[in-house]
Amino acid sequence: MMMAAPMSLPVYHYFDLGRLGRGEVVKLFLMDAGIEIEDVRYPYDQTWTESSKKLQQQGITRTRKLPALEYQGLILTQHIPILRFFARHLGRYDGETNVEKFLVDAVSDIYIDWRSEWVANLSDKSEKYKNKIAPEYYNLLDQYYRDHAGPYLLGNSVTYADFAVYQSIDNDERTGTLPLSLPSSLLKFREAFEQRPNIAAYLKDTRLG
Repeated sequence: MMMAAPMSLPVYHYFDLGRLGRGEVVKLFLMDAGIEIEDVRYPYDQTWTESSKKLQQQGITRTRKLPALEYQGLILTQHIPILRFFARHLGRYDGETNVEKFLVDAVSDIYIDWRSEWVANLSDKSEKYKNKIAPEYYNLLDQYYRDHAGPYLLGNSVTYADFAVYQSIDNDERTGTLPLSLPSSLLKFREAFEQRPNIAAYLKDTRLG
């Protein structure tokens, strides 16, 4: 975590990928929390090598990777740690008990493992990913989501892990790798998540994104 100059609005740096990408998870989270941002986007093309060098020199990213968020004099990086930071900072979007916090962390780690496979599959669209890895991932999530009657991981309270899970479903759908049928617990979750007021407004504006 590096120090940044204070800004009037948090400045969010990410790629111009529409609804794809890990950075979208953070954006959805901040929207749901009612935190306005200045959204700065970068083309992910031949210009990125030079842009990433400049961002590194400016102290925005040590790894030359995004997302990065300038917030209250801090520079926050890595999308899941950013979500955890805000869950703790806001005192919500996390479990209340140690067991609940464990479940949220566990599912977010399962998502991270999925994401590595999804990224590796982007240029290949392998049958192994579509027919084995993705179905196994969603079946594993189902074992966690069906433990509570409510639509979210912990029941009726949304957590930062729910934002990551939603993004995985959305991204698999956009790349044509979502299983033909999802477990009922995840269908219920997706429907409830998309009805959250700030999320619903955003999805309506980006439906064709």
